[in-house]
Amino acid sequence: MQKFKILWADDEIDLLKPHILFLQQKGYEIVTVNSGVDAIDEVEEQSFDVIFLDEMMPGMTGLETLQQIKMIKPHIPVVMITKSEEEHIMDDAIGGKIADYLIKPINPNQILLSVKKILQNKQLITEKTNLSYRQDFMNISMACNDASTHREWADIYKRLTYWELEIDETENKSMQDVLDTQKTEANSSFAKFIKTNYLDWLNDPKIEKPLLSPRVMKEKVFPHLVEGKPLFFIVIDNLRLDQWEVLKPLITEYFNIKEETSYFSILPTTTAYARNSLFSGMMPSEMARFHPDLWEGEDTDEGKNNNEEEFLAENLHKNRLNIKFSYTKILQAYQGKTALEQFHNLLHNDLNVLVYNFVDMMSHARTDMKMIRELAPNESAYRSLTKSWFEHSTLFEMFKKINDAKAEVIVTTDHGTKRVNKPYKIIGDKTITTNLRYKQGKNLNFESGKVFEIHKPEDAKLPRFNVSTSYVFAVEDYFFAYPNNYNYYVNFYKDTFQHGGVSLEEVIVPLAHLKPKTS
Repeated sequence: MQKFKILWADDEIDLLKPHILFLQQKGYEIVTVNSGVDAIDEVEEQSFDVIFLDEMMPGMTGLETLQQIKMIKPHIPVVMITKSEEEHIMDDAIGGKIADYLIKPINPNQILLSVKKILQNKQLITEKTNLSYRQDFMNISMACNDASTHREWADIYKRLTYWELEIDETENKSMQDVLDTQKTEANSSFAKFIKTNYLDWLNDPKIEKPLLSPRVMKEKVFPHLVEGKPLFFIVIDNLRLDQWEVLKPLITEYFNIKEETSYFSILPTTTAYARNSLFSGMMPSEMARFHPDLWEGEDTDEGKNNNEEEFLAENLHKNRLNIKFSYTKILQAYQGKTALEQFHNLLHNDLNVLVYNFVDMMSHARTDMKMIRELAPNESAYRSLTKSWFEHSTLFEMFKKINDAKAEVIVTTDHGTKRVNKPYKIIGDKTITTNLRYKQGKNLNFESGKVFEIHKPEDAKLPRFNVSTSYVFAVEDYFFAYPNNYNYYVNFYKDTFQHGGVSLEEVIVPLAHLKPKTS
């Protein structure tokens, strides 16, 4: 075990001999001083893992000593020990970034607990996390084998995400490979589940089905519209459940979670299909049929999401909601700043829809830019990059303003994204779509197996562009690659984040209803 070194400063240090002996017997090295000045001298000359500091020392007080220590070596954890229970002393100590605060008389076990919490926290968390995951591993595997409903799969994905974030906090992430293998197996079973049930969800009105993209606004947004009270609907494009979980602690500083659930994105899990469906309340084939002026097919070069506001207006009209609403799409930082500057205008609307595209752009940038790929070489770093962006984003500022205005928020996404690693050869004519996780076109040629094939687009409520149109979706962590320039293509796109196919990460997406803490 690592030998930790502790500095203990107290003007009555001799009276603490039993405590010091107790810690020494537990394997800790203790250096003692009886004044703040001596403590500072020791800090300048030696390295310590933690410092115990008496607040009531004569001469230089504990708080004054703390301030000096933080200037010399700001990262050493300091435990303040005091006889006083005065609140202002606690406030000053906490403001000085102490690691712990103990009130005399103290017993040896209090000291030991404080030391372990500070110095062995990571080690103890790692041991407990690894043990707990090993115990839950078999339960999750059995659940994957037995899962037959969308609710069970949503629960499995939530549990896997929980363990991913927990293992991410451990010292050496020794269980990460085991979890990755289990996620791969889970995605394989989930793909089979989707193949078996997806078309039935779309065509059999009697069977039980998950909440799908076209029903989200009708079931989760429109019922919360209250006259004279603005509701904000925020869509963070391409946000996965794990990314939502790392953003949630920041958001819940300002909001209470009124409801937290998930829904299933339609296929293809892309912005053009899933997000248009989210806003229109229709499946793609219905949009193409009833609104050919708004729907942009794969055969056009036009932006596929230029008409979301019009689709939203149609959805409101269809549901007989004669309300005042706004739609704002934020692709660049200046647009986010403009939205903040005009925030007061949004408060006059019944519904404000804001679409933030940063996470989607980050996933594309990671594919195209070597620097971004190096900044986010794995899932953990990808989450960290998402959190770092959010902390300094206009979106976070928007959440704060909404809280100040005592308004409620519903936040979600249109689909998630999958880190792909395995190439899957496919051949088609020049009209085939370029997306790596799904292909739509005629004369598609590929090996059956690790794909979800839809020969009749109308069965999946997808547009048919010609007589022989079919769709094929990649599953698990596969991505489609053409035989031409195969090696270059594979090397460029391997280990990138893509969407459009079938995976837990792409299909099952978070949705939360937030209530401001100011209300």
